[in-house]
Amino acid sequence: MPSRSNCRPNRTNACSVSDRQPAISPPIWLMAMAAFTVGCGLRILDPLLPMLAGEFGVGLGAVAPLIAGFAMAYGLGQFAAGPVGDSLGKMRVAAVAMALYAATLLGATLAPDLVALLAMRVLSGFFAAATIPLFMAHIGDSVAYEHRQATIGRFLTGMVMATLLAGPISGIVAEFAGWRASFLVLGGIGAAIALLFILLLGPGWKQGGRGGRPGFGGFLRLLERPAGRRLMLVTALDGMLLFGGAVPFIASLLIQRFDLSAAEAGLAVAGFGLGAFVYTRSAGRLVKRLGERGMVLWGGLGLGAALAAMALAPAWWVVAGAQAMLGLLFFMLHGVLQARATEALPEARGTAVAGFAMSLFLGQSLGAVVFGTIIAEAGFTPGFLLAAAGTVALAVAINRWVLPKG
Repeated sequence: MPSRSNCRPNRTNACSVSDRQPAISPPIWLMAMAAFTVGCGLRILDPLLPMLAGEFGVGLGAVAPLIAGFAMAYGLGQFAAGPVGDSLGKMRVAAVAMALYAATLLGATLAPDLVALLAMRVLSGFFAAATIPLFMAHIGDSVAYEHRQATIGRFLTGMVMATLLAGPISGIVAEFAGWRASFLVLGGIGAAIALLFILLLGPGWKQGGRGGRPGFGGFLRLLERPAGRRLMLVTALDGMLLFGGAVPFIASLLIQRFDLSAAEAGLAVAGFGLGAFVYTRSAGRLVKRLGERGMVLWGGLGLGAALAAMALAPAWWVVAGAQAMLGLLFFMLHGVLQARATEALPEARGTAVAGFAMSLFLGQSLGAVVFGTIIAEAGFTPGFLLAAAGTVALAVAINRWVLPKG
């Protein structure tokens, strides 16, 4: 494990960030590849639902649970993933979970009916839950705080690339070889990554956790701390306003307001991934220049402006341009919360990051219902303006109540 700096985040806005990136085992590129595989698992069915509905002789509504089942299992799986990772060893648990996740993807290729495929999707989501949060917690254990946000940014490259590429790749493979081939390809990649983890983890494979029986005590300790409660609250609001609030409805806005086709709207929405990719390549420099407070403030103000521009957009290209900025600005704000989550409970980081993921998931679920209702009743403009105002207020609240005064 690399030596730690004396820099601590509890007294300053941001620690000094040098250009030298810390070494970490297993390497960041491997964790990013695993994150890519998990991200693809979440998005793999987006272009395949009509094909699945046709093969099983049902309507689109009957195959939609294949997506929701994965997401629900991923969110609820955090209850087990964090405590088990802390108890038995984060990377050991993540490597096993990655292998089981790959097995469920391969198992989906053999599903004889919709019920069996749904079961494989639920298991996929459950095992995937023990990967990304534990990778982030491992980064928290291994990387000094002044490097942590930049390192997490590099790790997130995998998830961002999955957002950009999962749908197109899955659709192309399925078009030529059927939907089962999409699962076969992704399952093979996942199995190869799991094997690489076991080979490259080295001594880390034998490194256990803190021992003891996994339980919910870590979650209770996190919520007993005022700083922990505030972090979980703003994370849930982050998920409600953005992940589940405005962002999922941008494509619908483009289609209904500007008569774009689904394919055209999809290309415009992909701009979010491009902006997010810029963040992953520049996170270290942004932290060094702006500090955590500046990241949150400018990210929040920029998000508010971008969402307001979408709400009032006179042309589709305004929405597309704002969408590209949205990816960068979102991760400027969200990345600070991710880094804070790795420090919220140092003695049980797996549990803390799992709590962070659960809060984000719950906020996302609530936001989809709330903003879906607002948009259905009042239209896109009020819904997006509400998200814009709420995001600016959230940035102010994070700076005031979550980040330490320095």
